[in-house]
Amino acid sequence: MFDSATDLLIVIIVAVVLFAGAGKIPEIFHSFGRAVGEYKKGKVESEMELSKMVQESPTSTSTQSASSPAAQRDDKSKQLESQIAELQRQLEELKKGSGK
Repeated sequence: MFDSATDLLIVIIVAVVLFAGAGKIPEIFHSFGRAVGEYKKGKVESEMELSKMVQESPTSTSTQSASSPAAQRDDKSKQLESQIAELQRQLEELKKGSGK
């Protein structure tokens, strides 16, 4: 039915114009642009967090190997708490940045 992606795109655009009206098209694309921006921001944040965790992980396992299991749990909980605090701080910065 549709030989290429272009044909499908044309049909979708015609359907949007028919059902939503020509006035809604800028709104739709604006919302789509915001969604793409939020997706990219989340992707970058998660990549940064993963790289940070990978960098921290080898140093923490080498110091914990001689510790008792209870001390290891305490150290791990402290690390998680600091990571949560850092993520909350970053979230607040992002909220302030997007509110401009």
